[in-house]
Amino acid sequence: MGMCVDPGVFRWCQALSRSRSYATKTTPKTSPRQALASPGRCCSARANDRNTDASRSAITSGTHSKVKTVSNYTSSSSSTNDAGHVHKDNALLTGQYSARVRRRTATDCNGGRTTTSDKSLNRLISFLLLALCFTLGCCTINPPQDAVHITAILGESVVFNCHVDFPGEHPVPYVLQWEKKVSEKGQEIPIFIWYESYPTHSGEGYEGRVSRVPPNSTFGAASLNLTDIRESDQGWYECKVVFLNRPPKQHKNGTWFHLDVHAPPRFSVTPEDIIYVNLGDSIILNCQADGTPTPEILWYKDANPVDPSSTVGIFNDGTELRISTIRHEDIGDYTCIARNGEGQVSHTARVIIAGGAVIMVPPTNQTKLEGEKVQFTCEAKAMPGNVTVRWFREGSPVREVAALETRVTIRKDGSLIINPVSADDSGQYTCEVSNGIGEPQSASAYLNIEYPAKVTFTPTIQYLPFRLAGVVQCYIKANPPLQYVTWTKDKRLLEPYQTKDIVIMNNGSLLFTRVNQNHQGRYTCTPYNAQGTQGSSGHMEVLVRKPPAFTVEPDPLYQRKVGESVEMHCDAQEAEGTSKPNIQWQRRDGQPLQKNRVRINSGNITIENLRRSDFGYYQCVASNEVATIVSATQLVIEGTQPHAPYNLSGSATEFSVTLSWMPGYSGGPDYKQDYTIWYREAGVSEWSTIPVTPSGSTQVTINRLSPGTTYEFQVIGKNALGDGMMSKVITIRTLGPKPGQPRNVTVVEIPNGFLISWQVPLERAHLVQFYTIKYRTDAQWKTLNRGQIRPEETSYLVKNLVGGRTYYFRVLANSLKSYETSEEIKFPVPARVKHKAITAGVVGGILFFIVAIILSICAVKICNKHICKEKEKEAECPA
Repeated sequence: MGMCVDPGVFRWCQALSRSRSYATKTTPKTSPRQALASPGRCCSARANDRNTDASRSAITSGTHSKVKTVSNYTSSSSSTNDAGHVHKDNALLTGQYSARVRRRTATDCNGGRTTTSDKSLNRLISFLLLALCFTLGCCTINPPQDAVHITAILGESVVFNCHVDFPGEHPVPYVLQWEKKVSEKGQEIPIFIWYESYPTHSGEGYEGRVSRVPPNSTFGAASLNLTDIRESDQGWYECKVVFLNRPPKQHKNGTWFHLDVHAPPRFSVTPEDIIYVNLGDSIILNCQADGTPTPEILWYKDANPVDPSSTVGIFNDGTELRISTIRHEDIGDYTCIARNGEGQVSHTARVIIAGGAVIMVPPTNQTKLEGEKVQFTCEAKAMPGNVTVRWFREGSPVREVAALETRVTIRKDGSLIINPVSADDSGQYTCEVSNGIGEPQSASAYLNIEYPAKVTFTPTIQYLPFRLAGVVQCYIKANPPLQYVTWTKDKRLLEPYQTKDIVIMNNGSLLFTRVNQNHQGRYTCTPYNAQGTQGSSGHMEVLVRKPPAFTVEPDPLYQRKVGESVEMHCDAQEAEGTSKPNIQWQRRDGQPLQKNRVRINSGNITIENLRRSDFGYYQCVASNEVATIVSATQLVIEGTQPHAPYNLSGSATEFSVTLSWMPGYSGGPDYKQDYTIWYREAGVSEWSTIPVTPSGSTQVTINRLSPGTTYEFQVIGKNALGDGMMSKVITIRTLGPKPGQPRNVTVVEIPNGFLISWQVPLERAHLVQFYTIKYRTDAQWKTLNRGQIRPEETSYLVKNLVGGRTYYFRVLANSLKSYETSEEIKFPVPARVKHKAITAGVVGGILFFIVAIILSICAVKICNKHICKEKEKEAECPA
């Protein structure tokens, strides 16, 4: 930027251009310091001549003021005209001036120094400088080494103290201009221009922040006040004074200041306040700060400096704290501190192990009366704490259950409210909580709705089969459970317990063991429970009718070969006054009939292209409104592979499992059946097989299994026609690993009894949970110790062994689900133990007798003394 581009500077240059003559008077003197020019740059005529006072004052700052001042006698540059005078108008200067340029040294474009020797050369130089002011408007004078340095705090104010040295100490008009160096190449821009009675000019970014100090202040007349200091204000500043009509007495050029702006640290990037991690994760905590001087970054963990290690490091000038493979000891508070000479700031981030939601207060089972309000609680905690709570009833979201839709509310705290409850609301309610980490956690509670017993349905007519058993139903719903039902027949109370052939069933219905015509009539039932009853049923008309009867029944057994067909016949006839019975066929095992191969016509069933799967029992069912009758038959398919074995069961030891089963149909008497065991560990896809020997055996033991492991087993039969069907899979777990055998069991007699000792097992001793001592004197083993013997104990004291008897002992080392026993040891108790007891008894008896005699004698003497004293009182006893 050239000076003449700026409006204020342009007016100054314009005033200079209007001078009628440029008489330059040069006084050759030596400058106290030399101004240096940057190569390749030109000298500007912005100030014509620059001279710098050699004397400078120290920086002064008030104790409580934010204004910092610098005392300096400023350079003065003059441009004068002998015959000119100053005019003030809307331009900065109008009219013509006679200028005398007094200069000591000028800096050319090549950085050399040229000393003026005559007036004509000076006029020429002045003219060239003025021309450059209008064309280039630039100067490359570098700041001198003795410039005044000022330090200011961001946001505060500073005063650049600059004095005006008037020529001959007589005030004359002058222009004041402050410039700032904006590049390393020396380019300067004006930030403040002042001329008396004219508006001041403030450079871009300095509007409202720069001003001339008041005339009555203690600072120099050319001093500049800069307020609201910014970091961008840091740099070089130059004070320039231009005298317009009179030459100065001294030639001084250049008054420079350097402003250092200091700012306390402030964070530009910080980590989150809470960081959730999983063990083994890696994280980077980034902490960056701005400030002048550049802040130093320090890291602390739980108030202690971070100690770099193989998994913890500080990088990028301290701005990054990296933690790899997070462990439990890495969890905590990490504090980033940014500090410089102006202060410090800190930020703390808490590293927490992320955890899924955990239910702290689960719902509990509740019992409510119909019509009341129920509330289930479900309080959960999580890291992070964005817990979502969902409620289910019997596996379905409660909001999707139509019966609950208008009566259910889920509160913000996760509670479930149903208001009011109805009888059908009974069931299991599940609370599921999640925060997006791990699997959702759930807890369930059962809601029990109580209400008086009630009849839900009343059929107007019910039938009883004559001479058969029949039931008159009372359709009841009750909670608490039904206690009893009262019945009436033809408006009279029925006493079933006093009536032959009538029993009240558990569900309240009437069972007639053998129906007769006297059982016909009009019935009602009234159910009761602990909450009472909601009333009686309507009237039910009970009619006694004859049941349907089979006219044709299937044969008891049908035998066919694979691929053949079979037709089984069945027919039934209704009784008088009843409807024709409906005849259906079904398999007794409940499996569906193959419709593409089965035809039923007039009660007869035909099965074509018979297969092994058709083997089984079939039932012909005839039913009408009175009764249902059933006739069964068996269909055997010969010449097939074996049917599936059934009733598979097993027992386990630590390393083996013994299986047994019932054989399936082998395909006929001519086919012998062998078996193969299929087994595998639970969760493993591959099966292992073992043939069962001897042939036809239905029991086998599988050895070399792993202890404490769950296995799956199934059995398949095989005959000459091929492999049969697989049995159902059963799951068996082998016993857990057991400790080794307790060693060196001994029994030693000691003064107060017998001490049984042993040594811990050599193998798997860590599995021992407790010891047990078994003993016997005959064939039956018994437990000697009353409580469990701790694994660290290896001895047990027995006091009550009978002398003269032989004992056998074993020590058992018990694990959680198994045990190992020591070798059996034999210990005959000496007979003298018995004699010792007898002797001790005799001696004790004798001692007791002696003590009794002594006590008796003492008692007699005491009594005699007492009697003598009484007689002395009566003077009858001699002295």
